[in-house]
Amino acid sequence: MDTEWSLNTPAVTRGVQRCLYGRGYAPLTEFILPDGARLDVMAVGTGGDLLAVEIKVSLADLRADRKWPGYLPWCERFYFAVPVGFPLEAVPEAPGLIVADRYGAEIVRESPVAPLAPARRKALTLGFARVAAERFLRAGDPELAAMGF
Repeated sequence: MDTEWSLNTPAVTRGVQRCLYGRGYAPLTEFILPDGARLDVMAVGTGGDLLAVEIKVSLADLRADRKWPGYLPWCERFYFAVPVGFPLEAVPEAPGLIVADRYGAEIVRESPVAPLAPARRKALTLGFARVAAERFLRAGDPELAAMGF
């Protein structure tokens, strides 16, 4: 893993996605929640559990973030992800914690589990599936996106 914490968000995101995929999760980036908030990473596990990750690459961004508690009702596990070398004592203690670089990541503190109501889990899972399918379609047919679909 890289030893400095000057990594940018795409590098940390890549490492987080690799880590989650290796643990049996299917991650999506830039996932929009029903309330309009945007998660850096949302992932669905093999059992249907929903995990969310908020990525922070600077202390200023971490300290200014007041929105992260609003993500908690939309997932069963919530993590902050930071680059290798980031001052971990600055990260709130309640959520889980992932340390990442561009090649991978490690979960250094597990998230508490907060089960979702079945109706909310179903709605989020359907939304996740639609976003994933639409992204796959656009990736395979760039002209579709150019036509405004």
